[in-house]
Amino acid sequence: MKLTYEQKASMLKNGYIHVPGVIPKLMVDHAIRNINHSVGQGMDPAQMPIYRAQSFCPELQGLPPITGLFNDTPVKSLVEDLIGEGNVQPAKYGQVALRFPSLQDPPGVARPHLDGMYSPTNGVKEGTIGNFTMLVGVLLSPVREKHAGNFTVWPGTHTQYETYFREHGPEALLNGMPPVDMPEPIQTLGEPGDVFLVHYQLAHSVAQNASPFPRYAIFFRVSHPEHKQDWKAPMKDIWMHWPGIRSIIE
Repeated sequence: MKLTYEQKASMLKNGYIHVPGVIPKLMVDHAIRNINHSVGQGMDPAQMPIYRAQSFCPELQGLPPITGLFNDTPVKSLVEDLIGEGNVQPAKYGQVALRFPSLQDPPGVARPHLDGMYSPTNGVKEGTIGNFTMLVGVLLSPVREKHAGNFTVWPGTHTQYETYFREHGPEALLNGMPPVDMPEPIQTLGEPGDVFLVHYQLAHSVAQNASPFPRYAIFFRVSHPEHKQDWKAPMKDIWMHWPGIRSIIE
C-alpha cells in the first residue's frame, strides 16, 4: 500500500497523515476483545498513572492481537513508503492507549508534548530524551466528535521545533517544551481501523474524554535504523530519515 502525493504533502506541511480504513474489522475486533478481557480481570488503582503514561494491559503489548495491527496489515508498507523500504523492523510491542470518560465539566484543555521527555511515570530516564522517527496510531473505536479522547495535534509545530533546535540545540528539550507560538490544535476524528502517521517532532496530546464511552487506540513508535547513531541530528533536520518526503521536496 502506497501513500498519495497529497498525503505526503500533508506530512510535509502539517506533520501527520490520517489514512482511513487500513485495519480490517476482524483484527480491530480481535484486539478489542483481548483488551476488554484483560481489563475485565481488574486493574490496580495505584498503577493507573503508569498505565496512562506507558500502557494499559502491559501483558498484551507484545502479543499478536496488538503487534499484528502493524506487522500483518498495510501499516508497515505505509511506514516504509515514508522512511524507506527495508528500514522498518517488525513491531515488538504496541502501547495500549485507553482513555476513559471523565466527569469534568467543561472538559480540560489538552497540553502539547513530545514523546520521550522524562516524567515520573512514563519510564523515560531522567536527563535523557527518548526520541524516535515516527509515531503510528491505530484507532480501534470511533471518535466522531470533539472531547472524546481525540488524538490531538498542533499542525506545523514539527518545523517550528526544527528551527528552535537548530538555534538552541536538541538538549534544550530537557528544559521543557520549546517556547514557540502555537497554532490552534486539531482534535482528530476517525473510525475503527483508521491509522495516523505522525512525525516524532509534532506537538500532540489527547483530548479529555467527555463522551460516555472509552476510547481505544494502539500506538507504535518507529525508529529509522540510523537514528541511534546520532539522536540529535534528526531533531535539527527533520526529514533526514524520511526519503519518501525528501522525494517530493526535491
